[in-house]
Amino acid sequence: MSEIIRRNSKKVKVGNTFIGGDSPVLVQSMLNIPSTDIERSVEQAKELASAGCQIIRFAIPNEQALDLIEPIKNAVDVPLVADIHFDYHLALGAAERGIDKIRINPGNIGDESRVKAVADACRQRGLPIRIGVNSGSLEKEILEKYGAPTPQAMVESALYHASLLERFDFDDIVISIKSSNVNTMIAAYELAAQQCAYPLHLGVTEAGTERMGIIKSAVGIGSLLTRGIGDTIRASLSDEPVKEVFAAFDILKAIGLKNDCPYLISCPTCGRTRIDLISLAKQVEERLRDCKKPIKVAVMGCIVNGPGEAKEADIGIAGGDGNGLIFKKGEILRKVAEEDLLDELMKEIDKL
Repeated sequence: MSEIIRRNSKKVKVGNTFIGGDSPVLVQSMLNIPSTDIERSVEQAKELASAGCQIIRFAIPNEQALDLIEPIKNAVDVPLVADIHFDYHLALGAAERGIDKIRINPGNIGDESRVKAVADACRQRGLPIRIGVNSGSLEKEILEKYGAPTPQAMVESALYHASLLERFDFDDIVISIKSSNVNTMIAAYELAAQQCAYPLHLGVTEAGTERMGIIKSAVGIGSLLTRGIGDTIRASLSDEPVKEVFAAFDILKAIGLKNDCPYLISCPTCGRTRIDLISLAKQVEERLRDCKKPIKVAVMGCIVNGPGEAKEADIGIAGGDGNGLIFKKGEILRKVAEEDLLDELMKEIDKL
């Protein structure tokens, strides 16, 4: 797999980690529990942290929701982001309560004095601000100028908001420019990457349910990442947030930006297949979920697609008629009964 040359972006500290610069691409998700339910919000945050989520965001719709920050912060060692709209007092309150990052749209929190208050509070505490722009939140004058939420319109909006913060000597900024239209999203981030050095948070907003949401996220996020654009990502799904984390990591694995885990290859099967390979591949994938070894594992349907096509695999299995072969780097180790293939494969993986 050819090496991806990452865009040279500004490095921004968020909690105990960094976004941009030479930092790895970080995976984010967002709580979807009602902000009034602190106990369930804490549990969901813990689930996300256990799944490997590297930044957790949650909505702060009112002053009561500020009470989420301390218990979640005590429960997980993951940077927390307060998602805030309209009320700048909530941004100030979140900063005081120990949040690690603020997500706002500077254009909808009021006049310049309010923007300055948020910028000052974040600067004093070393908190970054994510400017979140999407196709449904553009200023009236920008929409009139472009006639629609075009990529150019969204980038102009984002850079205008950044200029508001820069005016008050604040530049620990992360930018997101999301659209539910994949092509629009890709074009917008391409423009932003050319016109600023701020780290970029990638995502397709309102991407849909799990199946289509993953496809749209993989196309939009993945195509940008392969060109070195993007510093942190969220695969937005109308589903459980932990599925967003798995999907985002799978995108990173697919293009070689996550290598501290197994890389599974499996054939689509054909008329030569004589074992239940589809079920077997799914079981192998599940058993490897918590494995941290940077290995390539092959699950192949027959000898044609086994040690031959998958000879680069560190370890693999190839199906036969009620049995299969265990092979390593293209060399056959032994024949195994079909019912023992999964366990025997896992034994070999444990040895690696």
